[in-house]
Amino acid sequence: MRLFTGISLPPPILETMRQSLDALRPSAPDLLWYPAANLHITTKFIGSWPEERFDELDQALAALHISGTMPIHVARYGYFPNPHRPHTFFAGVRPVPELLALHAAINHTVTTLGHPPEPRDYVPHLTLARIKGHDITGLRLHIAKHGAPEFGTFSASAFHLFESVPGPNGSAYNIMKTYPLKEAA
Repeated sequence: MRLFTGISLPPPILETMRQSLDALRPSAPDLLWYPAANLHITTKFIGSWPEERFDELDQALAALHISGTMPIHVARYGYFPNPHRPHTFFAGVRPVPELLALHAAINHTVTTLGHPPEPRDYVPHLTLARIKGHDITGLRLHIAKHGAPEFGTFSASAFHLFESVPGPNGSAYNIMKTYPLKEAA
């Protein structure tokens, strides 16, 4: 199983993102664009996980006591690792303390189960496209002409355990479990 945890987008934000992607795709058609249905905010990439240990992971995630709803603000575009040598095109997510705490708690929990900790700093975002060396001049011109977008704000009240299932047209992301955010004990 290939797993990760993340936060889903509510329909209004997802529709705004879909419209944005529809406007952007023609400016850089060679990029590997993610379908709007796959958009999410990853809180922890787990990767390969043994199926026989799924219940152990599920129970550990369910036992987390993360404070209630958290504000999520999605705005602007960016590039990883940087704008000068981009590999990934993304929409930014404001790194509020609650979201950073959620990431840290999940990372710690998964690490205690024997999974290696994430070596990089957590930068919340929504991956929109993989660049893979393609020319993005048209994309940059489109963004310069239309400015930095504001996709909106919502309150996240849960996170999910997703499975990434490879397919002929890219991976599909299926929610396997949902974990409500609850008041800390």
